Amino acid sequence: MISIIKFTTVLVTVIGLSSCQPGKATRVDPDRAVPNYSYEIVKIYPHDPDAFTQGLVFRDGKLLESTGEEGRSSLRSVDLDSGQTVKKVDLASQYFGEGMTVLNKKIYQLTWQHHIGFIYDYQTFERLGDFNYEGEGWGLTTDGQSLILSDGSNRLRFLDPNTFRVIRTVPVTENGKPVLQLNELEFINGEIYSNIWHSTRIVSINPQNGAVTASIDFAGLVSQSGAHDEEAVLNGIAYDDASGRIFVTGKLWPKLFEIKIKK
Repeated sequence: MISIIKFTTVLVTVIGLSSCQPGKATRVDPDRAVPNYSYEIVKIYPHDPDAFTQGLVFRDGKLLESTGEEGRSSLRSVDLDSGQTVKKVDLASQYFGEGMTVLNKKIYQLTWQHHIGFIYDYQTFERLGDFNYEGEGWGLTTDGQSLILSDGSNRLRFLDPNTFRVIRTVPVTENGKPVLQLNELEFINGEIYSNIWHSTRIVSINPQNGAVTASIDFAGLVSQSGAHDEEAVLNGIAYDDASGRIFVTGKLWPKLFEIKIKK
């Protein structure tokens, strides 16, 4: 298979933070030493080895997934236990699907370089509309109020879900240095978790000041993933807020892991 390589203009200019709504995240010194957490595998589930995973969400007992690659991109609902696709909407062949999230009973899905996102009904997958944004689309999550978008740089943009205007921009730093290639995102217990593209790490980020609060190295999962393509990288974080379960997978991985983070 042809490798998929992303090119992005890396923007690392530090942008002043505007005020934001208080969240659950603990305020931290952006220059402090970042702790390294470990993990344990709770359970392993089957996953479609042809799914180029770009976005992963777990809501109401449903696993939702956005997949990429031109001509193969989709939005799908997946049965967790079997890994089988229950419902699927294919994107037009010119689009490369990217991050995805759910807010107010709507699904929002990004595309990579077309500056357009799609909006679907959460229950039926009916296409409701689209929206535009500047730059590339990589990861997408929500804090329950804003859409939070990554573009491969060290910036996270918070978008108004009604107007899609940028409310504020947060530069992400680790030990005072920019963290580049932020990719798939998930909001967990007041913090933003992000895959670092072509890395085995996931970092947690304080949404108020952009400081990385912890780092988890999933190299052990990569070695157990059963994937062999060079682009079969770690990518995909989903959180079940009803039970506290965390799911992790990767592009073209035949396995999806339920994990527990150990501090």
